[in-house]
Amino acid sequence: MRASHGFLVLGASHHNTPLEVRERFAVAPDQLAPLHAHLRAVPGVEEVLVLNTCNRFEVYAVLSDHGRDAALEAELCATRGLAPNAFAGYRFALRDAEAVAHLLGVASGIDSQIVGETEIFGQVKNAYARATEFGTVGPVLNRIMQKCFQSAKLVRSSTPIGAGQVSIATVSVDLTEKIFGDLEDCSVLVLGTGEVGEKTVKAMSSRGVRTITVLSRAMERAEALARSVQGRAGTFETLARDVETHDIVIGCTTAQAPVVTGTMVRSLMRQRRLRPLFFIDLGIPRNFDASLAQVDSVFLYDLDDLARIADENLAARRAAVDRCRRLVDERAAKLWEQIEPRLAPVRMAAGANEINPRRQTV
Repeated sequence: MRASHGFLVLGASHHNTPLEVRERFAVAPDQLAPLHAHLRAVPGVEEVLVLNTCNRFEVYAVLSDHGRDAALEAELCATRGLAPNAFAGYRFALRDAEAVAHLLGVASGIDSQIVGETEIFGQVKNAYARATEFGTVGPVLNRIMQKCFQSAKLVRSSTPIGAGQVSIATVSVDLTEKIFGDLEDCSVLVLGTGEVGEKTVKAMSSRGVRTITVLSRAMERAEALARSVQGRAGTFETLARDVETHDIVIGCTTAQAPVVTGTMVRSLMRQRRLRPLFFIDLGIPRNFDASLAQVDSVFLYDLDDLARIADENLAARRAAVDRCRRLVDERAAKLWEQIEPRLAPVRMAAGANEINPRRQTV
């Protein structure tokens, strides 16, 4: 009888968790290090990595004792301030080969809310880099992640899943074109200069938008990005004025609270004489307060809205997705065959601990 589950993924994702709940799971950048430390300190947790994106909140862990699943989940809820029963209503748990297949599907983009999107591969790599920096990645996770990156690249390069460079940014532009048609005379305000903000700015420019303003808390970052599209740069000190003078406002910040509120926009709309104003929220937690949707002549779209738009085009790529899933399953099975023997020392240590309780697994 096997002594350990070995590899576990525990989390919640867009599949069954609405946006308003997903944003409660979001981890601020300065909270990542202590979260990794707390989870790694759970007895029986040998290695741990946290993946936190707009679509998912997932913990990947190498366990020396399968009975520690519950302890890991309890510590996760306690550290994040989540009610255990609330998390249990959305969470999923996969083990061993299924966990590897899930990770590969995530990195490949086929498990994304916008199927085939390109950002997720970089997000998984960044999560691995941060966990390595925090010292919570060991030989098993290192092997799994390296092989996962190789396989994800193969999946994307050998199937049509990534055709057209699908991303949150490109779907945002598709939405904008549906609303306005010709984008040449539209003015777009982008909040944030991270990866999503940068891709959004460049996608808007490539589709013909000539008036682009970029705001960031760091002026030098805003200037660098705005310069690449001959746009204008600013800081959040001019946020209200800039919102008032643009047609479309796109939120891409990592702010932990809304940066644009209904009260602010109601005041601005009087100045705009109710000229329509569109908000596209790509943030998690959300950048724009949900009450904006109740303001006259204001239209608010969030990540779930973008996913529905992307789904309209998914039918045409269904065959590519199915082929991609088969390849993911094949690669995951082969990868697990290589990884499972590496868990043997972990399992042996767990078995030894059952015989001699005084011995602690390092």
